[in-house]
Amino acid sequence: MQDKTWADRSRQAVWHPCTQMKVHDTHPPRAIVSAQGPWLIDDRGHRILDAVSSWWVNLFGHGFAPIREAIADQLQKVDHIMLAGLTHPPVVELSERLGQLTGLGHAFYASDGASATEIALKMSAHSWRNRGREGKHRFIGLQGGYHGETAGALSVTDIPLFRESYAPLLRLSATLPSPDPRHATLGVSPAQHTQHCIDALAAYLEEHHAQTAAIILEPLIQGAAGMGMYLPDYLSAVRRLCDKYQVHWIADEIAVGFGRTGTMFAHQQALGDDGAPIKPDFICLSKGLTGGVLPLSAVLTTDEVYQAFWDDRTTHGFLHSHSYTGNPLACRAALAVLDTFADSDVLGDNRRAAERLDELVQPITDHPRVKASRRLGMVWAWDVDVADPTFASRYHRAALDEGLLLRPIGPTLYFMPPYVLGEAEQRHLAEGALRALDRVLAEEGSANAQASEVPVP
Repeated sequence: MQDKTWADRSRQAVWHPCTQMKVHDTHPPRAIVSAQGPWLIDDRGHRILDAVSSWWVNLFGHGFAPIREAIADQLQKVDHIMLAGLTHPPVVELSERLGQLTGLGHAFYASDGASATEIALKMSAHSWRNRGREGKHRFIGLQGGYHGETAGALSVTDIPLFRESYAPLLRLSATLPSPDPRHATLGVSPAQHTQHCIDALAAYLEEHHAQTAAIILEPLIQGAAGMGMYLPDYLSAVRRLCDKYQVHWIADEIAVGFGRTGTMFAHQQALGDDGAPIKPDFICLSKGLTGGVLPLSAVLTTDEVYQAFWDDRTTHGFLHSHSYTGNPLACRAALAVLDTFADSDVLGDNRRAAERLDELVQPITDHPRVKASRRLGMVWAWDVDVADPTFASRYHRAALDEGLLLRPIGPTLYFMPPYVLGEAEQRHLAEGALRALDRVLAEEGSANAQASEVPVP
């Protein structure tokens, strides 16, 4: 056993997520043995820039001292207790502070984003049932939407790769057009396309509102759809239509919350008729909630939803639980994240860093094989004009050779780095990503002959 590498041992013992495991016969996983700031260090001493924040979770770099110190301090007090019938200071304080930031409350905790989706869907439908409206138990998702890979989450997800194999297990939701302007008909402006999608939602709700519990969507950026970015006007219309037809709006801020889009939460960029930022009925949080250090998710909702469960009958209580709900260590990590936002100008620093990186990535934006480029907050994306089905996996490996962790979504190359890149790290990212792109495109002909190769893990 000691003669085998970590990668060899992992291939024998670990089933890696979203991976056709056969790919590791020819492309073993990189064994990361330490990490600091934006850098991952593998067992051969190679430094790799974590340009996707380890699946969009890391905010302030690896080994961020305030989070590490908060966890260590909490470990001396309470490591974990059940939250049924008990409570503890970190979960109370975190819930209060998340309520102040979102305008919602009654935080319910789990461990991951998909679980947060499940909670919000169940909570919405159950609240309508408790209010005597049992018929409101259907949901609306958007074209290209992604909300996790558990059964309930897949039912409101429109990524065929993630749900086709499990279709017999799912109760699929209605899928309405996405406001992502890449779906617009030729000659139709983003504003016109947005209005078309608003009209489609209005028509659907007019006919089906009596059966509809909620609409769930990713505000402003549809991540797994290739970082599809759309106008805040759509969110304003969603709020207006949900109010009109008495339908809940679930904002899946799992990937886009905590500054990713330039505001603390993405939905805050959309305004209501009174000119104030709008508010969803549910907000799902995870990923950056703990800075990407410990698993934690939260669902917050309105007083009205909460009151629908306030009853002497057990059957009217919310029937959901997780063994590690509200884990004190994870809550302390999350509190350290909120302290960091409160004590420093994170959003302002991000704006300045994004402007600097915009200049450095201009050669990618201007590349003759890039057909669409976009940036919102700290997320950059480029659609590459390529038909090769192995593009994503080949680019992933070429980027590793450049010391970069990048995982294209189909033909879409994107950056979602931690917020701590200095100019040298930004230059390394921009220049290395361009070299990897040129290399992969230059090898395109030979790659097409190997189209049966498995996709990027």
